[in-house]
Amino acid sequence: MRRSGIFYLNLGFTLLVCAFLIVPVFLSIKAGVTENFFQGVKSGLTLRWVGEVWELYADTIYLSLLISITCLIADLLIGVPAAYVLAKKSGRTARIIEETLVLPIAIPGLAIALALIITYGGFRDFRTSWLFILVGHVLYTLPFMVRSVLAVLSSFDFKTLEEGAASLGASFWQRFFTVILPNCRSGILAGSLMVVTLSVGEFNLTWMLHTPLTKTLPVGLADSYASMRLEVASAYTLVFMVMILPLLIALQLYGQPREVGHGKPATPGSRASS
Repeated sequence: MRRSGIFYLNLGFTLLVCAFLIVPVFLSIKAGVTENFFQGVKSGLTLRWVGEVWELYADTIYLSLLISITCLIADLLIGVPAAYVLAKKSGRTARIIEETLVLPIAIPGLAIALALIITYGGFRDFRTSWLFILVGHVLYTLPFMVRSVLAVLSSFDFKTLEEGAASLGASFWQRFFTVILPNCRSGILAGSLMVVTLSVGEFNLTWMLHTPLTKTLPVGLADSYASMRLEVASAYTLVFMVMILPLLIALQLYGQPREVGHGKPATPGSRASS
């Protein structure tokens, strides 16, 4: 099929926009591996600045990973059952609850952080611990987990599968773990990748909730840009990209809901009867 001139015009415009967005990122990464930013590559390549980032900000990397993994566990424990209940009990009340869960996405992160500080800031030990940041991250990321699982549950007749499993003598927990969860795994995987990605990269809410001892990766990145050499800040950007890009790629590869069993939902069968 012969492509028209409009196609190539649109392609050129798209590539131009991509270059406009991506080239600054590559320039920043280049600055993080050169001896001197102002002299460029001719000054020599080095990993010295990456080493300095690790020495100065390793604790922010470990804390970000800890918070994101804990946030994922909390979202799985809360979000998957919540999505199941919302899908099973469809109606006006369920829709109101669903929209309420989505509110933290519509509200600016700084406003959520301020509300948490006003409400729980008086508990000093809680306020100064990383658990305070975790609460904010769970509030912000929970809607993504609920919506991902809810979308999968809405794509097939899970109620009929549950009835079939119940007719074979399966208890509620057997039905939940052997019928519901296996059919929701694509939504759970998509939600999990999204939660971890958002938690690792979240800045607005975290910046207001953090203390000098609870800096996360994005907060440390902002601190490095404000107080360190440009090369160190750029090396920190490189470290951040190395952490976040695999998650983004995985989200693109596995984040799309997929039908189970070549187009048919998994049936209760022998699982439910076990």
